[in-house]
Amino acid sequence: MQLYNKLSANERAEIIESAGKERLTLSFYQYAQIGNPILFRNYLFLSWNSLDILGRIYVANEGINAQLSVAAENFQHFKNHIDSIFFLKNVRLNIAVEQNNKSFLKLTIKVRDKIVADGLSNESFDVTNKGKHVDAKEFNQLLEDPKTICVDIRNHYESEIGHFKGAITPDVDTFRDSLPIIENTIIQNKKNNNILMYCTGGIRCEKASAYFKHKGYKNVFQLEGGIIEYARQVIDAKIENKFRGKNFVFDERRGERISEEIISKCHQCGSLCDIHVNCTNPACHLLFIQCTECSEKYKSCCCNECQEIINLPLEIQKKLRRGTHNSNKIFKKGRSEFLKFKK
Repeated sequence: MQLYNKLSANERAEIIESAGKERLTLSFYQYAQIGNPILFRNYLFLSWNSLDILGRIYVANEGINAQLSVAAENFQHFKNHIDSIFFLKNVRLNIAVEQNNKSFLKLTIKVRDKIVADGLSNESFDVTNKGKHVDAKEFNQLLEDPKTICVDIRNHYESEIGHFKGAITPDVDTFRDSLPIIENTIIQNKKNNNILMYCTGGIRCEKASAYFKHKGYKNVFQLEGGIIEYARQVIDAKIENKFRGKNFVFDERRGERISEEIISKCHQCGSLCDIHVNCTNPACHLLFIQCTECSEKYKSCCCNECQEIINLPLEIQKKLRRGTHNSNKIFKKGRSEFLKFKK
């Protein structure tokens, strides 16, 4: 019985290419009480692997957070399956604004302590006592209210390439960093204001809205379905788009364009750019913004040092990567002394 992916990303990419079938990228989440996350995880893998579903899914006692890709011809089978799970019946599915058949190349389902790491240990905090959900029209109206404090619940590298007009964008690396900063510096002693929050698909501001309600804030609102659903409603309802730039997404696309405006800069030369890349040096893998000219100049690396490393023989590169002292240098998000134009 296969419970884990056995193919490499390259092998999966070749299979997708040869199949020639359209795939849909989508995401969903649900907070719920899952008694045995491991058993539920294995059940999902067996069911979804048979439907050729790919993606990154986290399961915990508090619920599920899923970002995935499904063959268009299997979408209804997938929908029927999740509707058969009582706490997922009719769950909101956020369909990507921009599609890419290779947005995900593996099916990875992991059991975590939480589906959103928040750093909280207060057991009296009820994540289901959430703020009021608002649609795109209501969100726009609240943005215009002078009593509204709009807060981006995402990380610095996400809001850098796109955010709502007038939103406060905390300079944080993780969600767990954002809650105390928002509480202690942004909304402190402002319990009569409207606290309006948004994130990519809704999962982070759902927990944040419940947290701030727990802290005594009464007028707490969150954007229903996040930026993904907002972009869809703006088009369907023909209302004003108040989002500037791109929406960062956590798959191979790395971003969906919500407006034509480019609000960020190449981290190496300072020209207007909102293209996220990972440094080609496997020992670095830094996520940063790089224009096409700098990509050519630096061979898709973040700095001259990494450019020199990738020109070394492979065995020497592997030797340089050995040791736990190098582990904290990998998978960083846009923080480096070499990035001259980081916002």
